[in-house]
Amino acid sequence: MITISLCMIVRNEEQFLGKCLESVKDLVDEIIIVDTGSTDATKTIAAKYTVHINDFDWIDDFSAARNYSFSLATKDYIMWLDADDWLQELDYQKFKELKKVLNPNFDVVYMDYYTSFDINGQPNVVIKRERLVKRSKQFQWHERVHEFLQVEGNGLLTDIAVSHGKIQEKITDRNLQIYEAAILSGKKLSNRELFFYAKELKNNGYHTKAISVFQQFLADPASYIENILEAYEQMAVCYHEIGDKEHEFMCLLKTLEYDSPRADYICRIAYFFQDAGDYEKAISWYQVAIKTEKPKDRFGIVNHLAWTWLPHVNLAICYDKLGQLEKAYEHNELALRFIPDDPNLLRNKQLLEEYLSKGKDES
Repeated sequence: MITISLCMIVRNEEQFLGKCLESVKDLVDEIIIVDTGSTDATKTIAAKYTVHINDFDWIDDFSAARNYSFSLATKDYIMWLDADDWLQELDYQKFKELKKVLNPNFDVVYMDYYTSFDINGQPNVVIKRERLVKRSKQFQWHERVHEFLQVEGNGLLTDIAVSHGKIQEKITDRNLQIYEAAILSGKKLSNRELFFYAKELKNNGYHTKAISVFQQFLADPASYIENILEAYEQMAVCYHEIGDKEHEFMCLLKTLEYDSPRADYICRIAYFFQDAGDYEKAISWYQVAIKTEKPKDRFGIVNHLAWTWLPHVNLAICYDKLGQLEKAYEHNELALRFIPDDPNLLRNKQLLEEYLSKGKDES
């Protein structure tokens, strides 16, 4: 059976770290914590699970910290997690079984990453990530922010998932400051860094500048297709925020050029018409989304809600706006099949039943 080193970088994570380590402590053979400057009880919590707690002077470089943590590993494979990640019980059991039977010829093991959940705890947003790597391959992390692990060799795709613990991410300008400090120092951003720099600009409200940087990113024909699609969708958001409807719609249509129609982008096009009050067109696009096949083993971000309840919720809204209450009720019911305890949908159900009942009584 293989052995595993869990390598983590942390800073002021007292709220989450215990849950994370408790969920994996029996799966790994070594826990290595690299602290980049905690001022809370993070180290005290870590000490309950490991003696391998190391300090690393923060130099505005996530890759440097992660590579240092990897350099301290001694086991066959390295697993990495953030402090606000954890394994749910089903995934714990799957991981436990995988560890028993994993062929050591595999260099990389890919797992799902659940970054958002619905009211019933089902994943809304899923990303495939390299989560377990062979230590002897000496894979390295790259780029200061939104770092990535460059891997190659024999890979294994699994349905094991790591869940992300924060209920709501707080938008800060930390990453933006790191990018802009690098630019001021004369560093030329890579194509991938341009993509994430643009996203940071957009998230911090610099929509016009974000559009310009997204355009720089898109000028490179070698750009990763998943990032291209997201760049156009993010540009559409920026154009929406500055009131440029024409370019917003043009960016949304560009998402159709690079792959088969995807429900997440189709729903975004549908919402463009819904937001404009053109409910008939919105309905047509949402109907397309419902019929779109969900991708399998896609490495980009998959917004599962677009393949489940989201188009039905919005169809209910659109039909309601058009006075077609029976169809609104039908799609509200279809949405409830996916999220049966959602209070908004239950309230809509009650109201629609009252209106429909009243209509029948009057007739």
